[in-house]
Amino acid sequence: MVDNQVKPLRELISEPFELMREMERRCRLNLAAVTGVDGESNEWVGIGCLLGDERFLVARAQVREVMMMPPVVTPVPGSKDWVAGLANLRGQLLPIIDLRRFLGSGSSYGVRTARVLVAENSELLIGIIVDEVYGFRRFNENEFSADVPETELRCERYLDGACVRGSDVWAVFSIDKLLDAKEFHQAAA
Repeated sequence: MVDNQVKPLRELISEPFELMREMERRCRLNLAAVTGVDGESNEWVGIGCLLGDERFLVARAQVREVMMMPPVVTPVPGSKDWVAGLANLRGQLLPIIDLRRFLGSGSSYGVRTARVLVAENSELLIGIIVDEVYGFRRFNENEFSADVPETELRCERYLDGACVRGSDVWAVFSIDKLLDAKEFHQAAA
């Protein structure tokens, strides 16, 4: 599609990727018109999610996909209770981790709105259960703070800072820090 040629969205219905690209382009133009901030400026994009009563962001680059809870999660005998089990992701075994249970704060398994973040890591493919996913959240680089906020879940050691917009503070959860943690690799009961 040529930049100066704008198709109506209904004409892109049979091309879902192009439809999404065009919708994103239009959103960026609208954002620039409303805020005066160039839609192409340095921005940080995360996936907003809920754990317990707290909102977190996970860097888009750390998540390969977001999926519904798999219909079948096979328990792994001899594993810690935060290992929900294994699921089949298009023919590949996917370990499923209950993040809230790992953090010692209840369980997300069985929550109606629960979703699985499939972590994008070169060494390991893993699914992480969160209570809910809000979708993409975009922040300008000046809205990022390296200061790690205190959380009810006491997960500060897995945070990379926070994105702050007005009175809204979104703690940035690092899947890389979680996967590097010694206690995460000790999944045997």
